[in-house]
Amino acid sequence: MQIDFILPDIGEGIVECELVEWLVHEGDVIEEDQPVADVMTDKALVQIPAMHSGTVTRLYYQQGEIAKVHAPLFALDIADAAEQAANDPASTATATAITPATVNGASRIKDFILPDIGEGIVETELVEWLVKEGDLVEEDQPVADVMTDKALVQIPAMDSGRIVRLYYQQGDIARVHSPLYAIEVSGEHPPHVHTIAQLKPQSSAVSASTPAQPAALQAGVIQGKALASPAVRRIAREMNLDLSRVAGSGKNGRVLKEDLLRLQQAPAASPAPVGTATSPATQTSSQVDTPVSQAPVSQAEVSQAATKAAVPAADQVANRIEPIRGIRAAMARQMQDSVSTIPHFTYSEELDITALDNLRQQMKARFEKDGVKLTMMPFFMKALALSIEAFPILNSRVNPDCTELTYLGDINIGMAVDTPMGLMVPNIKQVQRRSLREIAEEVGRLTQAARAGRVSQDDLKGGTITISNVGAIGGIVATPIINKPEVAIVALGRVQTLPRFGDQGQVEARKIIHISWSGDHRIIDGATMARFCNQWKSYLEDPVSMLSYLR
Repeated sequence: MQIDFILPDIGEGIVECELVEWLVHEGDVIEEDQPVADVMTDKALVQIPAMHSGTVTRLYYQQGEIAKVHAPLFALDIADAAEQAANDPASTATATAITPATVNGASRIKDFILPDIGEGIVETELVEWLVKEGDLVEEDQPVADVMTDKALVQIPAMDSGRIVRLYYQQGDIARVHSPLYAIEVSGEHPPHVHTIAQLKPQSSAVSASTPAQPAALQAGVIQGKALASPAVRRIAREMNLDLSRVAGSGKNGRVLKEDLLRLQQAPAASPAPVGTATSPATQTSSQVDTPVSQAPVSQAEVSQAATKAAVPAADQVANRIEPIRGIRAAMARQMQDSVSTIPHFTYSEELDITALDNLRQQMKARFEKDGVKLTMMPFFMKALALSIEAFPILNSRVNPDCTELTYLGDINIGMAVDTPMGLMVPNIKQVQRRSLREIAEEVGRLTQAARAGRVSQDDLKGGTITISNVGAIGGIVATPIINKPEVAIVALGRVQTLPRFGDQGQVEARKIIHISWSGDHRIIDGATMARFCNQWKSYLEDPVSMLSYLR
């Protein structure tokens, strides 16, 4: 069966790329994960691997041409590969048999393509497989949990059938519009049966005389161009390492980031070449003479290239590199964009919320009877919505070149929630129309969902202004970063019991909280922020004044 390989999303906002080099020719038999082409985006050189084993039947582009994302890059005949694997003695020595069930006409194997799971989402982290290869699943049964840069999403099965292949390991990055898993389903159209060769190397069957795999590859050192991702190549350049001389522990000798880190952390005293396996295949192939230019990198060379400084002390703790992914990566991009494009200014004030706290204590028991937890947050949100009605510029949007201002009708207040996965900011829609009880219910629901990583995309989109309750953890004042494209954000400090003078000059213990506003100085001036904050403060210090406006 012939299939087209669709060029997937290979970077945020990337819609096309230049075909730098084909690494295969039409008619070549290739294996899954084998590099097929090098393409250049506007950010990096990316290597495109094959998603299936098969015979390349057509290359749709010439070197130097522009390839479009989501368009066919090359055509692959996977049925021919299965037949060749079954008939070729050299292949059968290192391959498992093809599953008969895939060609008996009663069932077919098809790939589940990871769909768009959120606006702008191009990749996800595979958090957990909820099934195993060989499991029978029902339609809509959860198959995997994946983490986007905004939330934890559960992927359901689109068909009932048997899982035959999981394309990713836990922790891997899965690309949108690429196969996530393969499933065997009952088919009504036998001519379109998908036959996939399960070519898995058996190291015990390989000897030094086997021509199916180069000796240098068996030894873990790649002759010519090494198999590695762009990220690994970048790390190697920073360490001044020749990837072709590094033993790769990945599939088909692919060099992984862990291989480089392992070499960097290894003691410099041992000059022995680095190997990645002790299988018979590796032991046999290591006896083959290797040219000096392709000699494996020694640990001493790696240590010297990586540290370029004095020899570290014996008790020095090695550095640890951790990728920034998911929600933390999204936050990093959002904050960088905000501070680089919005001129921030901060306005601080002190609020006496003694009366508000007394009112909350009176109402708390009634809310708890209905299973609703009443915190200070619903009061702050309701007072904020009332104040915005008098100062709508705090609930607006400005276009990039600052020539147009849009006043938003709904007041959707976001609340920053600290979660194990990073900062999330779900928002409560139409706060101006909600009662205090409805707001309290939404605060509880969104807080629980955020901490479990189960916030929906609808709850994360559409915020118009944000409250950050950093004081719940600690701190008195802050300089919050605006959640672009919003124009203002407020940080609540820790509630303190402090001495203050009463109306008669007596010293009293009062509940005091400091708040810190950040505003977009392109459209909000200091006087406007001060007047707005005074209005908000009046509602919170005298909560009875809000009663006539509550809905």
